[in-house]
Amino acid sequence: MSGQLVEIALDAPGERIDRALAAARPDISRAQWQRLIKEGQVMLDGRPVKASQRLEGGERLTIVLPEAVPTDPLPEAIPLDVRYEDADILVINKPAGMVVHPAPGHEQGTLVNAVLAHAPDLEGIGGEIRPGIVHRLDKDTSGLILVAKNERALRDLQRQFKQRLVEKRYLALVEGTVHPAEAVIEAPIGRDPRQRKRMAVIRPGSSATSRPAETRYRALTFYDDFTLVECFPLTGRTHQIRVHMAFAGYPLVGDTVYGRRKQRLPLRRHFLHAARLSFTRPDGQPMTIEAELPPDLQQLLDQLASGRGLS
Repeated sequence: MSGQLVEIALDAPGERIDRALAAARPDISRAQWQRLIKEGQVMLDGRPVKASQRLEGGERLTIVLPEAVPTDPLPEAIPLDVRYEDADILVINKPAGMVVHPAPGHEQGTLVNAVLAHAPDLEGIGGEIRPGIVHRLDKDTSGLILVAKNERALRDLQRQFKQRLVEKRYLALVEGTVHPAEAVIEAPIGRDPRQRKRMAVIRPGSSATSRPAETRYRALTFYDDFTLVECFPLTGRTHQIRVHMAFAGYPLVGDTVYGRRKQRLPLRRHFLHAARLSFTRPDGQPMTIEAELPPDLQQLLDQLASGRGLS
């Protein structure tokens, strides 16, 4: 197999090689690592390794990574909940479970694939992989997302995000009774050095890299040991609201990554919804778009209000 020769240092005594590689390079899935190992492309001291092999610590592996084959996202006729559209922009209410842009393991069925079918002229705007996408939402986060339909609109909206001129309001249901009821969380976020697929608040003095992150929140409704809050992320770090609320001691309901592994409420994803976007259109007109809670989240709140939420 031809490809790129790389070396990866692993310091994870007792860990399986495939698991350690997936943690060190989260851009490559564990299944992909297992396939590379099976094909003999992962070597230690010149010899192929086994996926189940345990590390002693301090090993340097030599790996042949296959060359990436660039692919253009294809239009797919996937229904979209369009909340606003004009010649410059598109605002979509994204359902939970939909990935925003193609990535390894999610080459099809993404928001980008759907948008390209809805507006074919978008192809090529803002790059090949994310045409017109101004910002992003996690796969299991529902709600509003902005798409630019031309380069001028894309640059203008990107400027607004960079200058913090776009207000994003999220609704989140969290564990516990939030106190204080209103506050600003300022805590830098970076890649978790212990689990590279996760983000984490990085303490001062840590050797791990991080970027400033700020989230304002306000409690809206108190239930029995749960709180509905509105969150306003003032920066745009990956998993910011989920990480910050967990850091404050109030992880999101349904979030098994940053919260409880065994959830107390019957929800199949984390409770986070991008409910409102306020920005300025490229023609200078201010605009606010709202999206109501989807049925699964609203139903859970109704159950909590009636005292039927706990499973």
